[in-house]
Amino acid sequence: MRPASRGTPARRVPGMRLAPFRCHSQGRITRMNPPKAIGIAGMACAIIALGSVQPATAEAKPRFGDVQKALTALAKNSGIVGAIGELYVDGRKVDGGTAGSKLLDGKGGKIPENARYRIGSQGKYMTATVALQLVEEDKLDLDDKLSEVLPIVAEQDLVELAGEITIRHLVQQTSGIPSGLVDIFDFTTNYSPVDLVKKTRDLPRTGKPGEKYHYSNTNFILLGMIIEEITGNPPTEEFKQRIFDPLKMTRTYGTTKPPEGIKGPHGHGYARDDEGKLRDMDRLNASYGAGTGGVVSTARDMSRFFSAFEKDKLLPDDLQQVWDATPPGKPEAPPPAERVCGNEPPMRVVGGAAAGFNAMTFSTLDGRVQFAVSTTLTVNPQAPISIIQQAAEAVLCPKQ
Repeated sequence: MRPASRGTPARRVPGMRLAPFRCHSQGRITRMNPPKAIGIAGMACAIIALGSVQPATAEAKPRFGDVQKALTALAKNSGIVGAIGELYVDGRKVDGGTAGSKLLDGKGGKIPENARYRIGSQGKYMTATVALQLVEEDKLDLDDKLSEVLPIVAEQDLVELAGEITIRHLVQQTSGIPSGLVDIFDFTTNYSPVDLVKKTRDLPRTGKPGEKYHYSNTNFILLGMIIEEITGNPPTEEFKQRIFDPLKMTRTYGTTKPPEGIKGPHGHGYARDDEGKLRDMDRLNASYGAGTGGVVSTARDMSRFFSAFEKDKLLPDDLQQVWDATPPGKPEAPPPAERVCGNEPPMRVVGGAAAGFNAMTFSTLDGRVQFAVSTTLTVNPQAPISIIQQAAEAVLCPKQ
């Protein structure tokens, strides 16, 4: 059975979950896939930096830097086509900006700062949240075996050791299932989740179930399949009912079938093909986002999500700790001095990337402050991480 929640149950808001305030005492970072190992959901990352939260006081009035100035400096870097970002404090927008252009070579005008963008592997938080909500509702158990809750993987021999892999292993990335490889320039083939899992069957495992952490998009493709098996709805519909609608994330949606671009004015990213030619990645294949919903969102909506996540409105504390756990092999956080803002304030940093873009959300662990930024690129999406973090520091902890 699922673990019992700690503390006295709090009053619930329909569609949301409330639990006691949570603090963390350690941090960690998970690294993106290597440049040439393009994963099924694209070249994705989830960067997390956690630390102990200092209580807010009436005297503590944080000073923030100018968002527009930070983004202008960011967009001057080689490989950045455009950048947008917004700063939220206690749910209210306090600043925002846009730099660069919608299209390559300064064309297309500026990107609206409230434009939609792909969030990449930030959607893994949403997949994990829904899966763990099903655990909370006793529709799923952390120790359930993959072959039992998703019979098709055993019937079609899709996953080696499916009878030993548990829900906990999938959520914590310790299943040992590898990521598959796809052609990032195939914008039209509609791969089903089963098709994507099949691509991994003959690849070498990364370890025994529960043995060690290994970042694999396949874990979340399988969690998405499990969500649909239990609820009868695709993950994107469950995201809408359980997360988007309750949090009033009104401009967020999940892409489903390729080719599917982004609704409304937005920035375009680019990647080089084998001949070195820059290709517009705007209609990135939606099926690569299986398991993370291929979510498209805005800075406002992502700020709402991470504010609720940090305030334990989506999961009870014990299940959120399952997600935040540090299993064997998962890289620990660097020393506080090397974290964003020197860990003052402590914050969670979550990124999602694929060919043509890198999007990141910086959120303080008390859920009060969020800075969400999206960049469109002509370089490997790993490349701008450090300069995006510099922009965030210029906003969240400006030097005197």
